[in-house]
Amino acid sequence: MAKIDNTPENHLDAEIPKWFAVYTKYKREKVIKKELDRQDIKVYLPIQKITRVYASKRKIVELPLISCYIFVKITKSEYLRVLQAEGVVNFVRIAKNLISIPEREIEIMRQIVGEGIPVTAEPSRLQKGDAVVIVGGNLTGLEGILVDNHGDKEVIINLESMGYSLRMTLDSKYLQKVA
Repeated sequence: MAKIDNTPENHLDAEIPKWFAVYTKYKREKVIKKELDRQDIKVYLPIQKITRVYASKRKIVELPLISCYIFVKITKSEYLRVLQAEGVVNFVRIAKNLISIPEREIEIMRQIVGEGIPVTAEPSRLQKGDAVVIVGGNLTGLEGILVDNHGDKEVIINLESMGYSLRMTLDSKYLQKVA
């Protein structure tokens, strides 16, 4: 029986900078961006202008598109400097894996924010029938179909060569939609 590698996936590279999401303390995104800019770390904070109506006046405020998130494009050597910036909580991980964000997704955020259209960011929801991949634990890498999406997620893994399907219930944090 082959031994399964439980080492978390890490997309940090020594030479090629990649985008990563970083959790920040509440309402500290702009301060952290300034600090990382000062350290010459490439950082992106999608900001949108929103009109707030108060009892006696209207005010335009600039708020992050995704609260408590900033995005950094770094190499392995810059990882600790980002983590040590005051107000940074941690890098966003998917089931202990440090996954980079494709340049395309950063560009999509830039386009959307640049349009000036009010946007609400919501976590993606898995839906019944979605093709999913397991991204944590001993089953990392197995793909299947989501057959239930209430509470914990029920997934069917097909073993096509044997003619069987395995049905199991997994915590949703271990599932990621297949693109």
